[in-house]
Amino acid sequence: MSTTKNKSGTAKGKRSRLYWTVPAVLVAAVLVVLLAKWATGLSGVQSFLTDYPGHSELPEGAPVGFPAWLGWQHFLNAFLLLLIIRTGWQVRTTTRPGGYWTRNNKGLIKTKNAPTKISLELWFHLTLDALWILNGLVFAVLLFATGQWVRIVPTSWDVFPNALSAALQYASLDWPTENGWVNYNALQLLAYFATVFIAAPLSFITGLRMSAAWPKKAAGLNRAFPIEAARAVHFPVMVYFVGFIVVHVFLVLATGALRNLNHMYAASDDAGWTGVWIFAASVAVMIAAWFLARPLFLRPIASLMGKVTSR
Repeated sequence: MSTTKNKSGTAKGKRSRLYWTVPAVLVAAVLVVLLAKWATGLSGVQSFLTDYPGHSELPEGAPVGFPAWLGWQHFLNAFLLLLIIRTGWQVRTTTRPGGYWTRNNKGLIKTKNAPTKISLELWFHLTLDALWILNGLVFAVLLFATGQWVRIVPTSWDVFPNALSAALQYASLDWPTENGWVNYNALQLLAYFATVFIAAPLSFITGLRMSAAWPKKAAGLNRAFPIEAARAVHFPVMVYFVGFIVVHVFLVLATGALRNLNHMYAASDDAGWTGVWIFAASVAVMIAAWFLARPLFLRPIASLMGKVTSR
């Protein structure tokens, strides 16, 4: 009886927090907009916005537009990241795994010690991680080989005041001029830089630290990078990726959906519908993968790489 009451009380507590959180967030958003509108009306702030319009000038010879490979990379990153977030949450919350997987120690990877048995959810999460890292390495090589890196790596210190300017413009609902085909605004540039060169490596190294692949007998290394630190960082990084995806998708759709989707998926700078149809197809693939990522479909694939058991 007491257990039932405790569960009921917990559920009511969560509903109560949600009941008050939603209006509190809305009130805070309104206050931010009003404060930003008041601030941008001040003469000093107006001068600041004139001096720093919200974007930094790119180096001479910077590429214009998006090559086709970047569109494919965008889709693969989105596809893998979506499933990584899903499986990461499953690993964190699942109490009864859908099965267990043990690596085949007679294949390409051989170790002295017997392989560790892990849940099917963790196996899928780690497999997706490996594919994501491989795709990320290809992305980084192409990024620097084609010069596209200058579009998402700060090359001037004025990126910071310009980012503040862009943030003020967004907050006041007087959004900065969108011209991503030529140059991102400074806030976008910093967000993409942080995602590619900070959040992604942090996700990789903290995930590696928590995995069985990390050398357990390296005492000095383990003291320098304790597993508790990795756990403290890994989940917040996942939350960052979720927040980034939500804001990114919202701004893509709210600042000229047709043109933005053509940039990302059709490698063109027009307002046609090609990018929309490719985007719709990619979303359909991601939705299908989301629902097919279940033990029933994962077991046959996992069994190709090891032994799958129910317990």
